[in-house]
Amino acid sequence: MEKRLLDCYASDFAACSKQDLLTAIAASEGRTLLCETIGAAMPILGDVTNAELAASMGADILLLNLFDVNEPVINALPEVAPQEIIREIKRLTGRPVGINLEPALPVERDKKQQAVWSLTEGRRATLENARKAYEMGTDMLVLTGNPGVGVSNEAIVETLKLFHENLGNKIILAAGKMHASGILSEGGENIIKKQDVREFRDAGADIILMPAPGTVPGITMEYIRSLVAYAHSLGALTITAVGTSQEGTDTATIKQIALMCKMTGTDLHHLGDSGYLGIALPENILAYSAAIRGVRHTYRRMAASINR
Repeated sequence: MEKRLLDCYASDFAACSKQDLLTAIAASEGRTLLCETIGAAMPILGDVTNAELAASMGADILLLNLFDVNEPVINALPEVAPQEIIREIKRLTGRPVGINLEPALPVERDKKQQAVWSLTEGRRATLENARKAYEMGTDMLVLTGNPGVGVSNEAIVETLKLFHENLGNKIILAAGKMHASGILSEGGENIIKKQDVREFRDAGADIILMPAPGTVPGITMEYIRSLVAYAHSLGALTITAVGTSQEGTDTATIKQIALMCKMTGTDLHHLGDSGYLGIALPENILAYSAAIRGVRHTYRRMAASINR
């Protein structure tokens, strides 16, 4: 497949390989939008999944957070066998689908306050879980951490090595953090440094994930721009991620963040799942999409039938 992701239809996504998808993202020159949703949360439309809603507002790629490969749940999805849930999301939306897996360390936490993020065995970044995700139809694995879970950059590197050795030619591997994830020594600018970018890439990451400018204290456009340029020099793509609930801000702010991310040179733009719990504000998905690629490409992505 020799297409920009901007120009792809559902049939293109269904037929593309790992390398096809990476090439299509790169060819779109910073105009690819990845939206995170939580299938286990109550869908804001009731009987339509949050993933479908995100796709309808312009998301190019869907990322499932808190997705347990042992006990998979996507509320409002038509009834299918558990192992078919990801393929069903892909059938209904016509989009590539990724999931988060978490290489977590034990951390002290308030279980009552953080129960929604408590790590289950099916969300851990084990090779068994990665293989299950691939067999379920997942196109991308994102090694990252939810709030307070306790994911260190060192743990991400070691997991990347394992995944790359066993699955690296089959599935896209993305890695990084959008906030400290319970490791206080890795807060602010220490969430990701130049050394981390090098180590992630050397360990097998196809895509390096980093916080979007303006979403974490100390994370500026200039700082992330330098890391994006370095990642590109190593042959990796990048994701700038809005993972600090600012996916639930007003549209004026989300457009400002979008343009700062565009100025960093990033390849993919990520919106998190906590506008309301489970999905970014739909109006922010639309506003972000239009800010990075205009209404023509935004409306085309929204309008194109999944039967094409």
